[in-house]
Amino acid sequence: MAESNFVILCVDDESAVLQPLGIMLQRRGFHVVSAKDGPSAIDVFHQIKCDAVILDYAMPGMSGGEVAKMLREENKTVPIILHTGYKEINDPLLANVSCTLPKGSLSFLITKLNDLLHIQDQELAEQTEGEATGDDSPSAHSAHVA
Repeated sequence: MAESNFVILCVDDESAVLQPLGIMLQRRGFHVVSAKDGPSAIDVFHQIKCDAVILDYAMPGMSGGEVAKMLREENKTVPIILHTGYKEINDPLLANVSCTLPKGSLSFLITKLNDLLHIQDQELAEQTEGEATGDDSPSAHSAHVA
């Protein structure tokens, strides 16, 4: 499996969503940093150069829209994917996200992330080939923030 230098910040208050998402991204060669709430995500974003953010909408204390607004103020171009279980959200702060995807569509999430990061087909082919040969070595790094 080809390891990328891309760092993805995953933000979700549900560990049942956050952990599998992190594992899936790591298996595809991404470096994953996790946060369980908005304030933690903002702190991590200030400390680590993140190439993309995958963000839940409904979190206690601070919505995904509020987090996206603050992240966008810090970095105008970083891709922010809102990964949510809600079908329709009327929140003007969501103008700060790059796209909205439904939870449960992890393969589509990976495809969209690759598109937003401009990852070429050759890199994807190498990653898929590694998965087909059973190379599940944990070569990507992960960090979790409370």
